[in-house]
Amino acid sequence: MNKKKSASAGIMSFCGEYSYILVFIAIFIVYAFTSSGLTWSGVMNVFRHSAVIGIIGIGMGLVCLTGEIDLSVGAMLALDGGFSVIIFNMTDSILLTFLFAIVFGAFCGLVNGVMVGLVEMPAFIVTLATMLMYRSFAQYFCQHMDKVLIGNGSSVYKMASDKNSYQMLYNMGNGKAASIPYVGIVLIVLTILFVFVTTSTKYGKKVYAVGSNLKGARMAGINVAAMKVSVFAICGALVGVAAFLWIAMNASCDPATTGTSYEMYAIAAVVLGGISMSGGKGRCLGILFGAMSYTVIDKIIVSLKMDSLINNAIKGMILLIVIMIQVAGPKIRGKLK
Repeated sequence: MNKKKSASAGIMSFCGEYSYILVFIAIFIVYAFTSSGLTWSGVMNVFRHSAVIGIIGIGMGLVCLTGEIDLSVGAMLALDGGFSVIIFNMTDSILLTFLFAIVFGAFCGLVNGVMVGLVEMPAFIVTLATMLMYRSFAQYFCQHMDKVLIGNGSSVYKMASDKNSYQMLYNMGNGKAASIPYVGIVLIVLTILFVFVTTSTKYGKKVYAVGSNLKGARMAGINVAAMKVSVFAICGALVGVAAFLWIAMNASCDPATTGTSYEMYAIAAVVLGGISMSGGKGRCLGILFGAMSYTVIDKIIVSLKMDSLINNAIKGMILLIVIMIQVAGPKIRGKLK
């Protein structure tokens, strides 16, 4: 009897620890059955369509590991993407555009971090306010910037197609290497980088410590305020990377719609990836699978020819189920021991 309990506990422990992989496999199997001809190219496109949300999700994951949240990432994507288009049109430089996107994103994240970490304002309120601010700024400046810089008075930030670097940047956003989309490769590389940072560096251990036990982290000599400021700044920088990839893929940025609900999608990718919203638990690797799971759900809805308006309802139900598993799993494992 004890052996059976031990085996059951081991299975439950595995399922709980790697639930993000099991969830992705289950969703992908459904997609394979509903798709009318699954191809290798179609599978690889999952990486392409997951790139922006996945990269934003990594930043959100770091914030959530400290027990905080950032609701401004979607609006930040629109603001950073729009301004990056302007920088590209002014400079005709891919490198300067990329550097600007990262630095400006880090600055936007730093604004959140200072108010949450140093001023000690609630992250929910701070990032809700900056979400409104960043979206408003994106729309305002699109209407009032020099018309030449945003596409002859358009309500959308548009990259100038007559620039020498335009085609190269667009090819970067839509090209492939050995059938893997470039943007997917960026997502994989960043995932590997932050898996290493969170598991094998002192900084990563401090992030987990802050999220696990705030008072204990302070007593251990960790500068909690600085850690919170840093994770918000890193999150902003990753939104900057995502914004750069967005304009590379789309050659434009709509301040009214770009990034809409992306804060929710990023949080969902984080939760599907097994990171606890209370902080201190989870792995960055799970975010990759969480983001891909959401992408595959979109594809299932399309392949089933369902009304796209039901998309978010299905995602919401899946999110609730995963959270339920996260909450109930430890209780079940406790009873089996």
